[in-house]
Amino acid sequence: MTTKEFQKKRPIMIFLSYFGAHKKLFAIDVACAMLIAAIDLSFPLITRNALYNMLPNQMYKTFFTVMVVAVGFYVVRSLLQFVVAYWGHTFGIRVEADIRRDLFRHMQQMSFDFYDQNRTGQLMSRLTSDLFELTELAHHGPEDLITSVLTIIGALVVMASIQWRLALVVAVMIPISVFVIMLMRKSMSRASKATKVRTAHINTEIESSLSGIRTAKAYANEEVEKARFDAANELFKTAKRDFHKAMGRFFSSMEFFLTSLNVIVIGYGGFLIMRGQMDYVDLITFSLYISTFTSPVRKLATFSEMFANGMAGLTRFVDIMRTEPTIQDKADAQPLTDVKGDIRVDNVVFAYDGDLDVLHGVSLDVKAGETIAIVGPSGGGKSTLCQLIPRFYEVTSGSITIDGRDIRDVTQHSIHENIGIVQQDVFLFADTIFENIRYGKPDATMEEVVEAAKRAEIYDDIMAMPDQFGTYVGERGTLLSGGQKQRVAIARIFLKNPPILILDEATSALDSVTEAKIQRAFDNLAVGRTTLIIAHRLSTIRNANRIVSIADGVITECGSHEELLTKGGIYADLYRTQNALALESMK
Repeated sequence: MTTKEFQKKRPIMIFLSYFGAHKKLFAIDVACAMLIAAIDLSFPLITRNALYNMLPNQMYKTFFTVMVVAVGFYVVRSLLQFVVAYWGHTFGIRVEADIRRDLFRHMQQMSFDFYDQNRTGQLMSRLTSDLFELTELAHHGPEDLITSVLTIIGALVVMASIQWRLALVVAVMIPISVFVIMLMRKSMSRASKATKVRTAHINTEIESSLSGIRTAKAYANEEVEKARFDAANELFKTAKRDFHKAMGRFFSSMEFFLTSLNVIVIGYGGFLIMRGQMDYVDLITFSLYISTFTSPVRKLATFSEMFANGMAGLTRFVDIMRTEPTIQDKADAQPLTDVKGDIRVDNVVFAYDGDLDVLHGVSLDVKAGETIAIVGPSGGGKSTLCQLIPRFYEVTSGSITIDGRDIRDVTQHSIHENIGIVQQDVFLFADTIFENIRYGKPDATMEEVVEAAKRAEIYDDIMAMPDQFGTYVGERGTLLSGGQKQRVAIARIFLKNPPILILDEATSALDSVTEAKIQRAFDNLAVGRTTLIIAHRLSTIRNANRIVSIADGVITECGSHEELLTKGGIYADLYRTQNALALESMK
């Protein structure tokens, strides 16, 4: 289902559309539930027949035969109940899994700005706890609704055939109780939605606190984190309290109607007996049917609570599925193939969220195989420019082309396949070193991974580890040193082997000796490839074909190392400052 289809359809229809892939399981679940309802409806009739005919006429053999058959029916009922409990929940879980799959895939399509605006904990909540109630709703919802309605109608029909006056009284009570239940359900639905919002908030705080636990300990700020968590937890408790109040009103109202129904039936039934319009056997049968009748009413009440919770989660799911990525491929977008590496940035203007411009009319031509170093003060726009080339963000105006093709006319996936990026903040997955390197080429062989590790100067370190390539790197690579993490990421790029490289402070976490080794590897890798290097440490970019200086969102100068030193501009100032600091540290 596309984003446009999600925008057009109502949430409940979207939810029901997920049933189609598992319709056989759904049919089995509902059929078994209906058979259970039929067995429940038959027992009061059997009891009435026994009291009217079998026992008064001393048909004892028939009576005990019927009782044995009734036991057999209840054995069947227990088997049907197993099917409903097991396969019904299996159906619900499969529906939930399909919804989670689509949500995750949609999140993968979202642009960088979506993740700039949404915290990880909130998105995790939408992928997990928000969808949990959908399993119960998918399983119990249709089953309880169908069987409860059929049971109530069946019970009313049988009761009407016994004594229509008393059945009419029961029938009048139904719309009144349903009206009250629906009224209470609305307030419960609102409270449930508020609870989910607060749950997402506390999940965000937990995710933030756990991610920053090392920083909290380093600053001895455990009490600050406890206070922040407690504040979020109090908000959650308040939301839960409101929900439980609404739920309390809901169930107390329902129980009042159900218990008073018994009193009304006995009272009015006794009145009819006094007038000779009913006998004791029929009143006993009515009482049994009221017991049969109250069970589906309770199910309907539970369904209302379940529906409120499930719809709250469903609404939050639909909200994201209706959100379109800000950057989308054109309908006729073609893959970028046979990339040579010519890059042209033409008069590009860019602003995050349409706010203050970060880049102002930047133009840059990079020839295939050329190495360009980009330098300048922090916040000048270096990283922003390099994020626009892979189309992580959309230019506000101007254009960027690769091999003469506007990046807006080709698929994003093909752009990303042909560009390799190593960033200063390296992200490693909580997996082995082998899998983290192989992420650059998921079908790579062991030999290819080993070769990439050697070229990235990380092979010797890996072989010195207890499990070698099977070594677990920890959450975000915390079990490795900063230099090791950087070199694993560099090995990943060696394995990917793209025609265009973007190195964003790629050697910043390395010591001088390792940096020299990696620099040689980069020089070899850059041969025949277009390479953009963002660097603060200017000693690493002397061999670049050109050095571009960016400050305040504009290119201030461009040339070779020697040319820019001669000009005496921003680059020369940065170079002299770094040399002075190096000399000072040596002293």
